[in-house]
Amino acid sequence: MWWREYGTGAQVALALHCSLAHSGAFAGLAAGLPGLRLIAPDLAGHGRSADWDGRGDYHAEVTRDVLALLAQMGNGPVPVIGHSFGATVALRVALERPEAISALVLIEPVLFCAARSAGGPAFAAHQAAHAGFGAAVQAGDLRGAAAEFQAIWGAGQDFAALPSVQQDYIAARIPLVAAADAALNEDAAGMLVFGRLESLGVPVLLLQGDQSPPVIDAIHAELARRLPQAQRAQVAGVGHMLPVTHAAECARLIRDFLSL
Repeated sequence: MWWREYGTGAQVALALHCSLAHSGAFAGLAAGLPGLRLIAPDLAGHGRSADWDGRGDYHAEVTRDVLALLAQMGNGPVPVIGHSFGATVALRVALERPEAISALVLIEPVLFCAARSAGGPAFAAHQAAHAGFGAAVQAGDLRGAAAEFQAIWGAGQDFAALPSVQQDYIAARIPLVAAADAALNEDAAGMLVFGRLESLGVPVLLLQGDQSPPVIDAIHAELARRLPQAQRAQVAGVGHMLPVTHAAECARLIRDFLSL
């Protein structure tokens, strides 16, 4: 696992990026968190870290990598900031090693099974919206799948309008999105087993954009209902990529939450 460090603050924190990105996605956010020394790894298959070998459980493997990095940091309990897929890993890490975590900032965790568990129409609507993505993955059309994914979870720019290098990077990593389905849609990690969320004894900030897909609001509502120290915050006029497109606003909310 390769990682980069941002800042020189006395407080160390860990930052986990979203699928199809890399640790550089936190540059803007880190600039707004001067009190932190932010350690941001490239998750397996992303950035400069090793490719995933395609065997086993991808979400579990990333979680093991992050747990190993936490042990190597050796700084005592630290805050963990996660975005999207990275936020689901952050939550899993906290459930498996709560003594290593002092606080969680979960920015739009894509734990879709939480929306399904809550009931209501959000999970079914999410599945319907992703039908084109799933069909493209099944057909082996990685660029088509990337375009479908970008239309839902991107920063508002069409896939075809992205620089060719970025298009190639995203398309090559689309299989990693599908590889996380068991954890995110079926709760293969058992994060929603009754008592696990309820026993988590750290403060949690659930941060979202008000223009994000409705399933995000359903996920946050269910997590807030079950996590004993959860609070919610929202950034106006932005969708799923808020820590990149609206880094300053996100940083302000995180500073307040962590009392920086």
